[in-house]
Amino acid sequence: MHIRFPPKLVAGDLIAITAPSTGVPAALHPRLDLAIKMLEQKGFRVIEGNCLRAVYKNKSADKILRAAELTRFLTDPEVKAILPPWGGELAMELLELIDFEALAKIEPKWFSGFSDLSTLHIPMTTISGWATLHGPNLMELAAQPLDAMTHKIWDVLTSDREMVITQQSSSFYQKLENDWLKDSKAGLNLTEPTQWKRLDGKNDSIEFKGRLIGGCLETISRLAGTTFANLPLFYQQHTKDGVILYFESSELKPCELTRTLLSLKMHGWFDHISGLLIGRNMATEITDPTQQTAFDAIHSVLSDLNIPVLYDVDIGHVPPQLSLVNGAIAHIEFNQSGSTIHQYL
Repeated sequence: MHIRFPPKLVAGDLIAITAPSTGVPAALHPRLDLAIKMLEQKGFRVIEGNCLRAVYKNKSADKILRAAELTRFLTDPEVKAILPPWGGELAMELLELIDFEALAKIEPKWFSGFSDLSTLHIPMTTISGWATLHGPNLMELAAQPLDAMTHKIWDVLTSDREMVITQQSSSFYQKLENDWLKDSKAGLNLTEPTQWKRLDGKNDSIEFKGRLIGGCLETISRLAGTTFANLPLFYQQHTKDGVILYFESSELKPCELTRTLLSLKMHGWFDHISGLLIGRNMATEITDPTQQTAFDAIHSVLSDLNIPVLYDVDIGHVPPQLSLVNGAIAHIEFNQSGSTIHQYL
């Protein structure tokens, strides 16, 4: 499969905002309005969908309405990017209502975000051949000021094709979430020292390369074995380049994380890849030494893989996070003093 990269965004481009999963409740409209104002200040035109500013039964709207609106924006040649406010829970309802084969025949555009949006990223990349952006959600981009790692999303969205996007591991990450209800401009609370780690426990520097694919484990793991996430086929299609799989977990408890990883292993998701990146785990830390921990989960399932496996990487629900392009070739340089990822658009 040939991966196609959307054109860079330039001033005057039209950006669509819709919520394919959970909408934005009224109490957080000030934060959403700040994000939209930020886009307009950058010179973009903005169109809001109808499935955006409400929440009912964990959704922005009925699945038929959400799928129709997302399809309209994906196929409208005037729209150059779709930036949902955030993820949610039930984007999976849309999969059988979107014609991913049809998207393979039209010009790609940026579809950006993370969490439940990974549910849509995977088929867009593996079926439609679109490069998709797993990175900070639109609501995070309203922070004033915006931290350096989060700001890197604009390097991806506004750079010429053929460019190499380089990002460094963060210095600090956020442990305590900010409160957008109290302060709609709030940025990240970066207080905890960051340290990417090797699963094998070694500290030696390593490098590896491959095409990126991945997302939020809670959502993409549910697609294993379906046509919407045939990763073994994707690996075969990109044998020459190799593939780097990445994922993060927002809330899986250790035993459920273990079961999820074992299931993916049985589905062949860890076969024939060049390396694996695992984001910081958001679930409550287990302190009882007699109980399974998140580290126990990944170590028990993945330690026998004969590939580089890095964990506590800047990916996902414990920010800041990298902007990773599904379908892009990436070169990872791991070093104890700081790691680097180069992505080739």
